[in-house]
Amino acid sequence: MNFGYTTIYVKDVKETVDFYQKAFELKLKYMSEGAEFAVMDTGETILSFVSEEFMKSTGIAFKENTLNETPAGFEIALIADDVDKSFEKAVMGGATIKSSPVQKPWGQRVGYLLDNNGVLVEICSKMDF
Repeated sequence: MNFGYTTIYVKDVKETVDFYQKAFELKLKYMSEGAEFAVMDTGETILSFVSEEFMKSTGIAFKENTLNETPAGFEIALIADDVDKSFEKAVMGGATIKSSPVQKPWGQRVGYLLDNNGVLVEICSKMDF
């Protein structure tokens, strides 16, 4: 098996796509006609958004993301050539600072933000595994 994609349930798919385009310079790859679903152009592993209303119609219960609560126990990690510059651009694009970029003992530079839905986003330098 291969890891294919991460889907985040959001209140407003179009608003979230606009936010990710502005804050993180990601490009839209696909959006459904009614904007219930969107896929960002993120390389090999896909980041997608699905409307909370659509997911509620499936009968599957989930915890909604919100800026007013502690983020859920996951993050989206976006790799940047210049972490500090990308971090600052994201803040200018509306992201909320959780932890400014720092150098980790293993050599990676990492900073944390919240997106417009309260999802934790890591901006980091590339790691060679």
